[in-house]
Amino acid sequence: MTNDLQSRAINTLRFLSADAVQKANSGHPGLPMGVAAIAYTIWTRHLRHNPGNPKWMGRDRFILSGGHGSMLLYSLLHLTGYDVSLDDIKSFRQWGSITPGHPEHGLTPGVEVTTGPLGQGFGQGVGMAIAASHLAALFNKPKHELIQSYIYGVVTDGDLMEGVSSEAASLAGHLSLGRIIYLYDDNHISIDGSTNLAFTENRAARFEAYGWHVQTVADGNDVEAIDKAIQAAKLDPRPSIIMCRTTIGYGAPNRQGTSKAHGEPLGDEELNAAKENLGWPLEPRFFIPDDVLSFYRNALDTGRDMEDDWKKSFEAYQKENPDLGAELSRRLEGKLPDDWDANLPTFPADPKGMATRASSGKIINALAPILPELIGGSADLAPSNNTVINGSPSFQKESYEGRNFHFGVREHGMGAALNGMNLYGGVIAYGGTFLIFSDYMKPAIRLAALSHAPSIFIYTHDSVGLGEDGPTHQPIEQLAALRAIPNMVTIRPADANEVREAWKVAIARRNGPTALVLTRQALPTLGNVSAPAVEKGAYVLKDFGRPEMILMATGSEVSLIFAAAQRLHEEGMGVRVVSFPSWELFEKQDEAYKESVLPKNIIKRLAVELGSSLGWERYASAALCVDRFGASAPYKIIFQELGFTVENVVARAKELIA
Repeated sequence: MTNDLQSRAINTLRFLSADAVQKANSGHPGLPMGVAAIAYTIWTRHLRHNPGNPKWMGRDRFILSGGHGSMLLYSLLHLTGYDVSLDDIKSFRQWGSITPGHPEHGLTPGVEVTTGPLGQGFGQGVGMAIAASHLAALFNKPKHELIQSYIYGVVTDGDLMEGVSSEAASLAGHLSLGRIIYLYDDNHISIDGSTNLAFTENRAARFEAYGWHVQTVADGNDVEAIDKAIQAAKLDPRPSIIMCRTTIGYGAPNRQGTSKAHGEPLGDEELNAAKENLGWPLEPRFFIPDDVLSFYRNALDTGRDMEDDWKKSFEAYQKENPDLGAELSRRLEGKLPDDWDANLPTFPADPKGMATRASSGKIINALAPILPELIGGSADLAPSNNTVINGSPSFQKESYEGRNFHFGVREHGMGAALNGMNLYGGVIAYGGTFLIFSDYMKPAIRLAALSHAPSIFIYTHDSVGLGEDGPTHQPIEQLAALRAIPNMVTIRPADANEVREAWKVAIARRNGPTALVLTRQALPTLGNVSAPAVEKGAYVLKDFGRPEMILMATGSEVSLIFAAAQRLHEEGMGVRVVSFPSWELFEKQDEAYKESVLPKNIIKRLAVELGSSLGWERYASAALCVDRFGASAPYKIIFQELGFTVENVVARAKELIA
């Protein structure tokens, strides 16, 4: 390849991106112009991918963690032959386009993860490297290294400032995830101005302290130096970060190196001046030289050849290792074993029962032998969250085959990593913490929903039932916050049998995340009357006589309203008891089913839940909830003081009837 063609190939990335931003009159031209040479080097010299099959499992993954520079990624996808047309490029940031302002997994072919909220791509890449390392340890054999993905990423100053990247980087260094190769767009500029305003730490020393392999490239336009650094990174067993000194908005004579190049179009005058500066034609806009396009489109042939070679290796692997081959094939296709849920435990009626966090642990260990792809752990709360898979080693750098994960006190990093693990494929990954700390991982939860990532979030200690730890640890508004996220399914089971059904929903659900919200305190097991329709979100637990009112509740409060309904029935009232584990699942049901559970002619309805009342008005005419912070005391005393007693529920119900 000639230097001239290489230079024009890099400038094509710059100006295809800048032209799209200018046409949209919105976007971020600075990153694509500054990082074009870095992206060119990764995509043309190192990245294993097949634009004709973006989901080929043997591919490397590329993550643009600085998702505001999305036009760089869209330009790469179009030029290399993904199903992203020039019209799509021209529709950047417009209604209905597949080229939104920030990359979205599942919308644009070739986008591996949703990025934009800074640091999330960094953390998801760590999760992808975890999944790749785990699968490689289980399935790779001499001469047949089927799982060999590198996780390439472009990370920015903003990414490194966000706390989630610190959490994820610390974990990656501890685990020695050598498949990670991140290139740092070190341009010394943030929106406010120079990074000297707020970001003056020694980033190289910081990553060395994390246990990363650190290199520096003095000129982010030096393709040979970048290439050499990537080659060195591949030889090092540690995760790698390559500090590339770049110029934001490179080529724009009046804006390069300034914050003005970051988040707004260059303007016609400055854009033309940049083109003149770099020897690029002013017209037409969206100009792609024929030889440049032909060069980039070589990726279609090389990608097809790489995938064909991989398939041949896989076929040979399957002949030599038929059982492993069948298992890997099943996992990569995302298929569950036949009858995987047929023999899960049922729990007999028991007034003492168990905490739903405990029954969740039992279900995990019943699923683990049937679903070897089930892996997960906790943010340093495994004994409390009951997330341990018995008999499996921990996932550590000496034992990547382990299924138990120690994420450390890094809830946000855990959430991002879980998303990366699940989006990589071949695993079903879960992670646990207390419900109150869902706040620490909210951006990752939201991106899981937006990305359709099937992450499973286990949240225990779900209410003021936490007791003596007090209001700092007692969730109030967290359930409402989870329920407000589109494409999120939140399930708060009432007893051990509902936990079993909740896990079945979570495992089967492959198009979005699920939150399992579980108790610390023991709950009565209701026996065979519970759990027949958890997958429908709500169901009639029992009718006491001909209903004239409805009591509805979730989780630990279901047994409370059950006892209250019995009391009311003894006094001559007809009461329906509805267990309501999931609003989202209920809303997916048809109107006939909804009417069968909550008939419109029964207007006297009381909802009971140990959390915020926000939202219950759509189902109930009154609510006994908690719209204040909790208190530090034994949980039974807290329940008494807050009115979560049979006597108070009966009294509130009678007020409705009167």
